[in-house]
Formats: sequence, structure tokens, C-alpha cells
Amino acid sequence: MKVKAAAKINLMLDILKKLDNGYHSLFMIMQSVDLYDTVSVEKNNEKKIIIKCDTDGVPCNEKNIAYKCAVAFFDALSITDRGITIGIEKAIPMAAGTAGGSTDGAAVLYCLDKIYNTNLSIKELCEIGAKVGADIPFSLVGGTAIALGTGTIIAPVKDLPECYIVLCKPEQDVSTPEAYAEFDSLNRVRHLDRISMVDAVADGDYEKICKLCGNVFEQAVEVPKRPHIKGVMRKCGADACVMSGSGPTVYGIFSNKENAEDAYNKLSKKYDNVYLCKPAKHGITEV
Repeated sequence: MKVKAAAKINLMLDILKKLDNGYHSLFMIMQSVDLYDTVSVEKNNEKKIIIKCDTDGVPCNEKNIAYKCAVAFFDALSITDRGITIGIEKAIPMAAGTAGGSTDGAAVLYCLDKIYNTNLSIKELCEIGAKVGADIPFSLVGGTAIALGTGTIIAPVKDLPECYIVLCKPEQDVSTPEAYAEFDSLNRVRHLDRISMVDAVADGDYEKICKLCGNVFEQAVEVPKRPHIKGVMRKCGADACVMSGSGPTVYGIFSNKENAEDAYNKLSKKYDNVYLCKPAKHGITEV
């Protein structure tokens, strides 16, 4: 089975508090975009999980989130026939704050449910995925959604109005655990207007959504190229410019396609990982 697995951005990311178990309570508005990894899953006769990916830096072993999701699926359903081969064709940049690993894991869960005829609901798949990573439940649901708790409580909301989204990842990787450690060290945090954002999303108010977009990680995570990327996007007419996840990717939202293309072209001259996208309504799409 082969599927497309969508990247995501955070229209809003606020960290409410650190929990006793070391995780953090979050408030996020998540959005899928039409930048996809392609994930294939098939049974093999090797009686083990095999990962195949030709992108440098992607672990083809038990460290890969896709591998971990396969193990979690088999464990949850007490399946002993674990001979599968997972193929991953990367288009989503790694360590970018766009769920490139989590969406691959979500794709594996989706495929395994079909291949093994387990007929699990999306809710049940999310419960399995949540044991592996906080972004996996959203990657399964996709579209536009509010994510709460550690990211595992998902509430789909009205689709983002039609627009264009430019993603730009500078040559810098950000470790999510280190980003949270930096955030925890802040003496003061400027929290975001979460209630107004919920109203804006519920109303499909494009202008208000763009005005309220924000990410508290920008107060803690240093990305030297972020001001330049935002500056280019704003000069090209972006209605919002925000870092996604724990970074370093910055996205710009545009109502006008020509303006988005202008930003894409200008940023592409300086950065290798630049993408022109639109909102996607699903996290996983069968090929």
C-alpha cells in the first residue's frame, strides 16, 4: 500500500505549563499543507520490520518513528506476523518543525490497519500513535484542527480559507527536547490570545487568523536567519510570518498567489529548502 503523508504547520503554538511527567501542556492550531512524503508498506518474508529510505540522515532502523509506530501497532494488537518493508520517499525536510517524521509514522499506522484488516477507527489509531509521538494523532487526522494536552487531543475545525503558504527552512536543525529546555529556562513568557484564535478559526476569518498566528518557541529558540526570512515574506505581501513547531522552518501565509510566488522565488535564491504550498484537507491520502 502506498500513501502520501502531509507536512504540517502550527498556526498557533502556546505552551501552557510543564507537567509532572516532564511533558508540556500545549494549545495548538495545526494545519496540513500539500507538501508530502510518500510512504509504502508491504509484507515481506523476512519476519522483521525493514525500513528503506535513500535520503541521507534518515535512520533505517529502530530509531525511525515509522519503525516505532509499526512496533506500537503490532504490540497493541498482539500481532506476531511482523514481516513488513516500509519505503519512505522524503520531500518534507527533517528536523524542521513540520512533522516530517511523525507524518511518516502516521502513514505506517494507516497502512498497517488496511493491510492487516484490523478496521481500527482513526481514534484508535491516534491512541496507538500518541504512545510514539505527540504530532502523530494530528498527522492521522489532518486538515485544520485544535490540538491540546501533549498534542494528543485533536478537535477538527473549519478548513482554513483558501490561501498560499510558503515554507522556508534555513540550514539549521532544531532539537525539540532542547527547544523545550530553552523555553523552560525563560523567566517570562508572552502567551498568545488563544480564545480569540478559536473564534477566528470557527468563523473562518482569514484576516483575524493571520493577525493572531504565533509561536511561543520564537521567544526561546534562536534561529539567526529567521528575521531575514520574515522580512522577505513581509515585503512580498505575507499576511502572517511565523515559525512552525520548535523550528527552524518559517512559513508565510498569502492571500495572493503572485505574492506567494514572488516570496518563493526570492527565498529560493538564498535557501535550499523553500516550498510553495496550499492548505491540505487530509493528513494521509491514498495513492
